[in-house]
Amino acid sequence: MDELFQQADRLSSSHIRDRIVEQLYKQSNQLIKAGVTFSKAQHNERTEKLDAIFTSPIFGFPIMLVMLGTVFYLTIAGANIPSSMLADFFGWVEGYLTVSFNNIGAPDWLHGVLVLGLYRGTSWVISVMLPPMAIFFPVFALLENYGYLPRVAFNMDRLFKTVGAHGKQSLTMAMGFGCNAAAVMSSRIIESPRERMLAILTNNFVPCNGRWGTLIILSSLFMASGFTGGMKSIVTTSVIVGIVIVGIMTTFLVSWLLSKTALKGVPTHYTLELPPYRKPKFFDTVVRSSLNKSLSVLYRAIKVAAPAGILTWVLANIQIGDTSILLYIVNFLDPLGQLIGLDGYILMAFLIGLPANEIVLPILLMGYLSTGSLMDVDGIEDLKQIFLDHGWTWITALNMMLFSLLHYPCGTTLINIYKETKSMKWTFWSFMIPTAIAFLVTFAVAQAALLFGWG
Repeated sequence: MDELFQQADRLSSSHIRDRIVEQLYKQSNQLIKAGVTFSKAQHNERTEKLDAIFTSPIFGFPIMLVMLGTVFYLTIAGANIPSSMLADFFGWVEGYLTVSFNNIGAPDWLHGVLVLGLYRGTSWVISVMLPPMAIFFPVFALLENYGYLPRVAFNMDRLFKTVGAHGKQSLTMAMGFGCNAAAVMSSRIIESPRERMLAILTNNFVPCNGRWGTLIILSSLFMASGFTGGMKSIVTTSVIVGIVIVGIMTTFLVSWLLSKTALKGVPTHYTLELPPYRKPKFFDTVVRSSLNKSLSVLYRAIKVAAPAGILTWVLANIQIGDTSILLYIVNFLDPLGQLIGLDGYILMAFLIGLPANEIVLPILLMGYLSTGSLMDVDGIEDLKQIFLDHGWTWITALNMMLFSLLHYPCGTTLINIYKETKSMKWTFWSFMIPTAIAFLVTFAVAQAALLFGWG
């Protein structure tokens, strides 16, 4: 008996709980085999065989990475042609709008505000965002409908417990791939206030849909520039998967630090019931995800992109002396931007893009071009040339991707954080923690680049 107590003392509470659950599961199976019959034995047996693979300690995580890479590859490869077609269409419509403005004798400033600012900024967001969303959301929804996402939560459960967080945080993190604002609201599924706060404070490290456009374009232009065709998409996908892994590792690190300092506590346990695998309702899932999720996110982006495009044009075209207001802002921010491997234009774009991440890249391009409008960008190479003309290297692109991944939440997410926490203090820290990490990481990369002569 003493040996049993000594052995129990050596085991952690988590191990004891796992052993108890395992024994209960075995006993239940024995009871069922002894006297209980059910009609879907073959179906349940298939579920157990698949779970032995998908939730395996050996194969579970590699399969998750492959699934993640596959979703990103389909999104990147599938979105290129529709994005180009939409861009060409909006360019064609713009030509007629310009002719109409000229025919009615509209002043240049009105044409600049409405067409070069509002229309071009909004059309850029639509052409860049809509095709990836129309692919990403349905594919993600099909995995959920099939029953795979609960297995992801099962695999991630122990990792989150290790860093002092709750296993359900994996579900809120998965939702963050679509929209961080919605993911903050989904944190309500976590009963513990401490663990719910951890999920809220770290969800921003998962790149939302508004950041996919920036990540895909920059990785394609600079990281995969030496490749063509399918290989280019594979390299771009690999870079983005790497960026996502950086975000997930940052989530674990920040969760661990907070659970040891400001949010001390022991992670609570929960029972996750894994549903059986089922054939996805393909048409209903695709239509619901494409229409509901894609269009709702796009609508929110357009509401923000339209006034931001106007604001950027106005700032770039109102002169104080011989210098525009936009250039004054850029010159003020440039020393800090150079310190972290970026520039004043990039920091300006992130500041104006606070309401929504979708508009950061179009604002940056408007700022780079002297009139504060998106003009003469006929293809991907023209886009890259604009960056190169402003001194970009692959280090600049990498740091912008990292800053986009790690920086403060968008305005909508911050509003939701305040609604969920009812605390200005935690809303403030949800802004400051990722911002400080973004500056530290990009500063380290920039200094390493200088030290080793990268770029």
